[in-house]
Amino acid sequence: MPRSVLVLYAHPAPRRSRANAALLAKARDVEGVTIRDLYALYPDMYVDAAAEREAILAHDALVFQHPLYWYSAPALVKEWLDVVLAHGFAYGEAGHALDGKTWMHAVTAGGGVHSYGLDGRNRFTIPELLRPFEATANLCRCLWLAPFAVHASHACTEETLAYYAAEYAERLRDIVDANDGAMA
Repeated sequence: MPRSVLVLYAHPAPRRSRANAALLAKARDVEGVTIRDLYALYPDMYVDAAAEREAILAHDALVFQHPLYWYSAPALVKEWLDVVLAHGFAYGEAGHALDGKTWMHAVTAGGGVHSYGLDGRNRFTIPELLRPFEATANLCRCLWLAPFAVHASHACTEETLAYYAAEYAERLRDIVDANDGAMA
């Protein structure tokens, strides 16, 4: 049975991101994917926890799509996590709403692939920078997937963006097509 994927898109200035626009356009074409544009829904940063929990419960997987901001996510992602993933809902003795759900981040980064690593300007890989989100997924008993990353997003040609977008859509299809939490 196909799984459903909730893409939580968070970009505070979406008109300035060709890369995120390309990813989002391809994600919309994947059957089984629902997209929630968090900045469009919550421009005032007041997240409706009940609505977000309802969306989580209706899906098998969460994908956080966002630019890499100061080695993390935009502020609304943090606010979303703080408000939505409450004790007793997402974690804790009685908090099992996310048990077994898949969790992935799809990020765009300004730096090239070689700038993320021990010898690069940023000293850490993108998976290392996203480690706090991996810890959160673990606390919520989710299956963490390696992140999808678009590097040097500002310098990408249209052809490169099309390639990344097609790869992203394929990753989403893999999640939709996975059975019993196992990735194909």
